[in-house]
Amino acid sequence: MEIKEFIQNYREAFGSKASLPLLFGYSDTAVADTAKIGGCFFKGLQAAREGQPVALSVDVIGCGGGKLYTGFSDMPQHVPGFVSLKEKYKKTPEIVVDYVNALGITRATKPYLNFIRIDQAESFEGTEGILFFATPDMLSGLCGWAFYDSNEPDAVVSQFGSGCSTVVSMAVSENAKCGHRCFLGLFDPSVRPWVGKDELSFTIPYSRFTTMVETMKQCFLFDSHAWTMIKQQLEE
Repeated sequence: MEIKEFIQNYREAFGSKASLPLLFGYSDTAVADTAKIGGCFFKGLQAAREGQPVALSVDVIGCGGGKLYTGFSDMPQHVPGFVSLKEKYKKTPEIVVDYVNALGITRATKPYLNFIRIDQAESFEGTEGILFFATPDMLSGLCGWAFYDSNEPDAVVSQFGSGCSTVVSMAVSENAKCGHRCFLGLFDPSVRPWVGKDELSFTIPYSRFTTMVETMKQCFLFDSHAWTMIKQQLEE
C-alpha cells in the first residue's frame, strides 16, 4: 500500500483531528540536522509530530538509557542501579539486568534512527515501526484493528519499560523476527511529561503493519454503527 492511500484510509477511519503516526527506522543518512537532546529524547519527537523530521544518533541522544534502547550503545554501568535505586522502577539492579537481557537488543548497524511523520515520508522503505500517539478512543480503534484477524493472546501487549524501550526496542526486535505483536507504551513516569496527558503509544512493527493495512477497510473502522459514534467523539 502506498503512503497516500494509507493516510486517506486512516483519516477516514479516525477523523481529521487524529494525529498522524511517525515512521521510524535506521539509516546511513540523517533526515535532519538534529541538535543534542538532553534527557528523554521524546521531548525532541514533538518536532517530528509537527512535521519536522528528527534524526537520533549516539551523539544526539543525551540519555544513557535512550542510547541503550535504540541500540547505539551497550548498557551503561549506572543504569541498573539508577533504574532500581534512584527511579525505583524495579526492586533490585539484578532484576533490571535480567529485564534488559531479555529484550534481545541488538546493536544498530547504521548511525541514525530517523523519525518522520508519515505524510513527510516518500515510502515505507527502511521502516522498523509505526508509532501512534493515541487517546483512549483511538486506542480502542487501533487495538480492535490489531485483533480483527488474530486470536493470538499477545496480538497487543503492554510490558514494563522506558518509553524508548516499549516503542523502539520492542518493535525493532519484533520486526527482525517478522513477528505479529503490537505494543502499548508510554506508561513510564519518566516519559509522561513529554507526551499529552491523555496519550499513550501504540507501535506496530512493520512486519505486522504489512498485514494490518490489508484488513483496515474490512474491519469495524469502516461502516460500523459502534465506531461511527466513537469517530464522532474524535471529531469533537
